[in-house]
Amino acid sequence: MGNTRRGFWCECWTEDLTEQRGPALLASFDAYSAPQADRWVAVALRTISPALDADASDEAWEWLYDDRTETRRALLRSESCTVSVTHADTRITWTIRPVTYLPLAHREGIELPACAYDFKPRPTE
Repeated sequence: MGNTRRGFWCECWTEDLTEQRGPALLASFDAYSAPQADRWVAVALRTISPALDADASDEAWEWLYDDRTETRRALLRSESCTVSVTHADTRITWTIRPVTYLPLAHREGIELPACAYDFKPRPTE
């Protein structure tokens, strides 16, 4: 598997703690190094921290100043990491997971397999 590349799959989820629905995916990012992955979370936290309530802002800056180093170390050990802050009734969670990226096949000028033409999209309402 010489064309694979190690990296990290990063996601940001939000959850309304007052409702029965589960979390909703807000954003995702493919990072190719531990620094790039934790930087994605750091930029997001710095960007939203002025809009957070005092407790959530404190949580954000605690991770940025105290816990970010441990997150980076864990990522370098290929361990998954989670960072969360709770603002009012909303929990925002960033997850970072080690992954192996596979190269996509380049299809330009290549005939699709016969089964590709069996797919019939459903009409939308």
